[in-house]
Amino acid sequence: MYQAPRGTQDVLPEDEKYWRYVEATATRQAELFGYAQIRIPTFEHTPLFVRGVGDTTDIVGKEMYTFDDKGGESLTLRPEATASIMRAYLEHGLASSPQPVKVYFLGSMFRYDRPQAGRYREFHQFDCEVIGDGSPTVDAEVILLAWRFFETLGLRNLTVHLNSIGDRNCRPGYLSILTEHFSLHRDRLCPDCRRRLETNPLRLLDCKNEQCQFAIATAPAGIEHLCEECARHFTALREMLDALDIPVELSPRLVRGLDYYTRTVFEIFPATVGAQSALGGGGRYDGLMEQLGGKPTPGIGFAMGIERVILNIREQGIPVPGIRRAVVYVAHQGDQARVMAMRLADEIRRAGIQCVVGLGARSLKSQLKQANNLGARFAFILGEQEVAEETVTVRNLAESQQWQESRQAAIERLLSTER
Repeated sequence: MYQAPRGTQDVLPEDEKYWRYVEATATRQAELFGYAQIRIPTFEHTPLFVRGVGDTTDIVGKEMYTFDDKGGESLTLRPEATASIMRAYLEHGLASSPQPVKVYFLGSMFRYDRPQAGRYREFHQFDCEVIGDGSPTVDAEVILLAWRFFETLGLRNLTVHLNSIGDRNCRPGYLSILTEHFSLHRDRLCPDCRRRLETNPLRLLDCKNEQCQFAIATAPAGIEHLCEECARHFTALREMLDALDIPVELSPRLVRGLDYYTRTVFEIFPATVGAQSALGGGGRYDGLMEQLGGKPTPGIGFAMGIERVILNIREQGIPVPGIRRAVVYVAHQGDQARVMAMRLADEIRRAGIQCVVGLGARSLKSQLKQANNLGARFAFILGEQEVAEETVTVRNLAESQQWQESRQAAIERLLSTER
């Protein structure tokens, strides 16, 4: 028997309400902040991610779904959205638009990772990006949007973990200090971290391997080695977040898993903090546009994992609006009534009211049972008499009341009750 591939999932109708709730909240909050929706391809030319995300990252080195198409061109299913959005900004000349450009995206991502609770190989993200402004005020707004998104969902006891990893001016000096520190513990590091020590020492701070934690815990903090400009930026950001009453915890070893980050990085955690419990995060990527061949252009953004957000909504017992059930069920008896039922149901739907019509040749009893199972409020019943008299028998399923009236009067009654 066929099954969904490992690391993927089916979202069944009874769970769809969580997805609608999260996606509708994301759209509403992003648009309240003045963001416009962008749609990007499911796959891109592989070099975009190698260059943009970073060839020393685990995403590029271990997790990307890369394949050659029939023309022999290397393509990759998108593992994240930022590089694609920056490519679109560059390709379509959005630098000539009023700055900053503020966009949001909802869609699936693909990474060959070890599946676990809230983490899949095909997963979905809510992504927001601001391109063209490097001020700390923009950083504060992005974090505020992420915070309001979670707050509106009803999630509680969250904390923003915040750090600054410097820029091209001060980071080289910090990397030298990190290399010196981790070299003293080289024999105790995991194989991946011994490799990272040679390619990108900053990545060691992101390791979750237990044997590396002592070396990470004693590593020098990046915020103590910021240049004057980065330090001013970080101080201004913290002051704004304090003024906005957003609970912030400084995390000097937070670096995120992508190479394009500069200065501000952040993640948002629920109360039960663990290696994989961050609901999402992001940061500033002021050098990414240059890596992709464009002019220096500042940018900042975040991504939230929808599966993990839904997991926390369930864990916190947050009530979610249900999918709206059918208001009317049109039941019928006889061939003429069946045709009339289809026409009546279509008229009801065109009036903007949800309606289900009995299909096939079920008995009236079976149709009414289905109406109850669907949670319909009314059943409209058509038989030979109703067809001949151009009427409909209306049954209020909740109150067990029944009457007969013209089809037009029945629809007008529905419209009045649904206003």
